[in-house]
This record gives sequence, structure tokens and C-alpha cells, in this order.
Amino acid sequence: MTALVLPERGAARLPRKVQVIGWGAFKIGRNEGIKYPVGYDLPSETEAVALVKQIVRMGIRSMDTAPAYGLSEYRVGLALEGLTAHERSAVFLSTKVGERFEGGQSTYDFSRSAVESSVTHSLRSLRTARLDLVWVHSDGSDTQILANGGAIGALAEFRERGIVGAVGFSAKHVDGARAALADPRVDALMLEYHPSKPDMEPVIADATKSGRAVFIKKPLASGTLDPAHAIPWILRNPGVTSVVVGGLSPERLRANAALAAESVASTR
Repeated sequence: MTALVLPERGAARLPRKVQVIGWGAFKIGRNEGIKYPVGYDLPSETEAVALVKQIVRMGIRSMDTAPAYGLSEYRVGLALEGLTAHERSAVFLSTKVGERFEGGQSTYDFSRSAVESSVTHSLRSLRTARLDLVWVHSDGSDTQILANGGAIGALAEFRERGIVGAVGFSAKHVDGARAALADPRVDALMLEYHPSKPDMEPVIADATKSGRAVFIKKPLASGTLDPAHAIPWILRNPGVTSVVVGGLSPERLRANAALAAESVASTR
């Protein structure tokens, strides 16, 4: 199968360009406490590792995971360890801090010590010495997390040490996103933005002006929107750096990635 050639976008505060569409690794690690309209079986470890490798060799080299995604980090790490050095160097890898999911329930801790411990654990699980981007995964108390400053401060120190490439904030609300833009330590925003939720558009414009990258989470509103409409609608905005889509179907992921490439090409 011929590998996809996907367009890339960059931002002044991002250390390297990233493909306009990437893969979110939620479904290979967790199927409890989900917000998708239809449930799914968790793949086996062998199936999950094979899927990650297939996605990379398909040409999708941007991957997002999190400790709260159950087995995801561990499984992604196993897969990345099995890639060639050339394949692995092309992968843009991001994860998150702030949330853990254990015993069927999420718990949140945005303290400096918790963030330091989380990054250390993620590096070990993902079998890597460096993370391209780490997000603070808000529980909805965006402004309080930012005002406290411990989480962002800890990630900024990891960035100074070269362990983290960029510091990101995954916001739930417009005011939280604006508070993140006001923090000079934040390099990137993760926002929900799609045809059913356009309220983040002014924030995206301001992020672009300040050199911040913008990644889009839940671009299909947890599987309720038609990709053929939602993906082009999102990527018509030049301030969007990358769209993160999930899923366990390589065929569907390839179709969405091809759609993203066509969408960007048509706007040039």
C-alpha cells in the first residue's frame, strides 16, 4: 500500500512542523467511561501494536495519547519501539498530564509533583527520551489550573531540559483558552472546534497571531459528525495546525487523512 503524503503546518512556538491530521490513540487503551455513541471492544495487545505500526507506515506520523487512556501509552510505546530508526524519527508524539483513569473513574491532579511524576511515567511507558508536546488535560477548571501555575511551570522546566519540545494546554472553555494564551509559557492550544461548535474561532485567530499552534480535539463531535463535512470545514481555517482523529479502522483513518490532504490542497 502506498503511503499517504500529508501536508504539514507549523507555528512559531512549535519546534517542528506537524501533519494536518493525526491519530488519537484513545481506543487502543480504553473502552470504559466513553462518550462515543456506540461502544467497542478493546483490541488485544498484539492487535493494538500492529495497528499503530500500520498507521505509521500508512503515512500518518502524528500521534496523541495520555495516561488517562488506559493501556494506550504502553501499547503505543511497544509499537514505536518496533519501528525502524527512520520511521520512529518521523513520528510527532504527544501525551498529556493532569488526569488518570483507574477503576473506571478519572482523577485529576495538576500539582507540580504530580505532573513531574506523570511525565516520568509517560517517558517510560512510551519508551522514549523525549516528547514532542505535552498537554495539560483540563478537567474544566481551566482558569484555576492556569492561575495555580504548577502544571505549566513543571512542563516548562521539562522543556528547558530538552525532554519536552512544547508545552500545551487542552482547554474546555473560551475563557480558559484565552487565559492559556495570556501565559507566555504555553506554546500550543488543544480546542474542540467543528461545525457544531464554532465558538473557538476568535481564539484560534488570536493564537495564530501570537505564534501558538492549535490542535483540534473531537473534530467529529465524538463520532456524530460526517467527516466529509467536518474535516474540510475545520482545515479551511489556516490557524488550525492539526486535527486529531481517533478510531480503530485503518481504512476509515486513511480515508479521513486523504480527505484532510485534499482539503488543504484545495485552499492553496
